Amino acid sequence: MAESVTGRHRWAGTPLLLFASLLLAALTLAACGEKEEARTPEPRPVRTTVATLRPAAEIVQLTGQVEARNEASYGFRIGGRIIERLVNVGDQVEPGQVLARLDPQDEQNALRSAQAALSAAQASLSQTRNQYERQRELLNRGFTPRAQYEQAERAFLAARSQVEDAQARLKMARDRLDFTELRADSASIVTTRHAEAGEVVQPGQPIITVARQDGRDGVFEVPAALLASLPADPQITIALASDPSVTATGRVREISPQADPVTRTFPVRVSLINPPEAMRLGSTVVGHAAVENDKAIEVPASALTRLNGQPAIWVVDPANNTVNLRNVEVLRFTPTSVALADGVKPQEIVVTAGVQALHPGQKVRLLGASR
Repeated sequence: MAESVTGRHRWAGTPLLLFASLLLAALTLAACGEKEEARTPEPRPVRTTVATLRPAAEIVQLTGQVEARNEASYGFRIGGRIIERLVNVGDQVEPGQVLARLDPQDEQNALRSAQAALSAAQASLSQTRNQYERQRELLNRGFTPRAQYEQAERAFLAARSQVEDAQARLKMARDRLDFTELRADSASIVTTRHAEAGEVVQPGQPIITVARQDGRDGVFEVPAALLASLPADPQITIALASDPSVTATGRVREISPQADPVTRTFPVRVSLINPPEAMRLGSTVVGHAAVENDKAIEVPASALTRLNGQPAIWVVDPANNTVNLRNVEVLRFTPTSVALADGVKPQEIVVTAGVQALHPGQKVRLLGASR
C-alpha cells in the first residue's frame, strides 16, 4: 500500500517537471536567438552624396543706401546777409533757377561807384586825347617841342589805361551784384539746406546741397577681405529692402582707396542701371554679389555633426559599407550647404541623412545620393 502511494506521488510530479524543462529550453533558445540577432544587426539605411570638388561660389549680401551719383553744395561767391531762401528740401530745381539771395545794397553801391569812376576816366581820356592829337599836329609842323608832345602822349596813354581799369572794376562790380543771387547750374533735387534767411555767411559757405539728376548709386561699406575676393567686374543685383521685388542691376563704379577710420570698411559705389522710380534717394537697399573663391568640397548642411566639439561628417567605406566619423575644417556656411577646406577627399561617400543614429564601424545600406 505504501509503495503504491509513493509511486503515485512520483508520477504526479512528472508533468510539472516536463513543462518546466520545456519552458526553460524555449527561453534558452529565445535568448540564443536574441544574441544571434544582436550579433548580426540589419544594416542601417542612410542617404549619401559623393564629395565633389567644385568652385566655391558664395553669394554675399550687404546693406547700403541709394545716393545721387553726383552731389553739389552751392554757396555764395561773396559774403553777406541772406535775405531770402527760395527752395526747400525735396524741391526740383532747373538750370538758372534762383535758390537764395543776399542783401544787394553794398554791391549796388559799389556798382554805382564803378560807373561813376568809368565816366570820369572816359572824360579824362577824351581831354588827353584832344591834347595829344593837337601836339602831334603841331610837332609835324614844327611849332612845338618834342618834349611837350611826349608829355601829352604819356598823359593820353595813362588816361586810356585808367579807362580800361575803370571798365574792369565796373565788370567786377556787376559780377558781384550778380553773385548776390545763388543760381542752380543743372537740373537737380534739393537734399539739404545749411543756412536760413537772416544769417550772415562767408564766401563759399554751403547754403544748399543738391543731387544732380544724372544717375543714382548704391553705396555700400565693404570689408577689406571681401574686396580682395571680388571678381574684376562683378555684376551686382540691388533689391529694395522694404520691397525685395523691386530690383535693379549695377556695376561697381568707384572703390574708395581709403578705409573708414572707425569701421575699417571701404565705401563702394555701385552704379544703378535703369533704377526703378521706387529706388528713391536715401532708400535702403540690399546688394547681392557672387564671390568666386578657391575650389572646395561642398556637402549638404544636413551632413554636418560634431566630434570632440568640432565639426565632423560620416564617411562611408565602400569596401564593407561601414561608416567612420571624421573631423573637418569648414570654409564657410550657407543656408543649404557647407564648403569644406579639409577632412574629405573628392569622390568619397558622405552620409547626408541619418547622421544622428550612427556609430563608428556601423554597417549601412545606401538609399541613394542626395544633391
